[in-house]
Amino acid sequence: MEEGSKKNLMTYESVKALEDELEDLRVNRRKEVAEKLKEARAQGDLSENAEYDAAKEEQREIEARIEEINKILLNVEVADDDAKGNTVTIGSTVKLFDEEFKEEIEYKIVGSIEADILKNKISNESPVGAALMGKKKNQKITVDTANGTLKFKIISITR
Repeated sequence: MEEGSKKNLMTYESVKALEDELEDLRVNRRKEVAEKLKEARAQGDLSENAEYDAAKEEQREIEARIEEINKILLNVEVADDDAKGNTVTIGSTVKLFDEEFKEEIEYKIVGSIEADILKNKISNESPVGAALMGKKKNQKITVDTANGTLKFKIISITR
């Protein structure tokens, strides 16, 4: 690994999903696009052939995604699994009580590549994620953010 490059910390499930996607791209999607290109070439003049241009663009997108997945997997590190769910680790689903808004919220802690706030997946490197790492049920955390201070109590930790 090159000096300065960081490991992509991910859950086992996410690594498996990327490996499956890579296999599909290599085995199925490449074949489908090759067939589309073959059919478009058979139509003759390629200079004004929209099907050919679309297939070439799709081929570029597939190859770019294959390259992106390969780069991610090259530096992947599967997060350690605390199977009992006693402490917050990558892969934990944490139910919190927001003390300001008096409501419960649930987050899954994931590596930075997997983070998706719209799906309540937060990175272990985000302010809230970092504050949760290693904590246990019933512990309180305080997180300083650009929008102010957040206060949470950990209600539960599951795997």
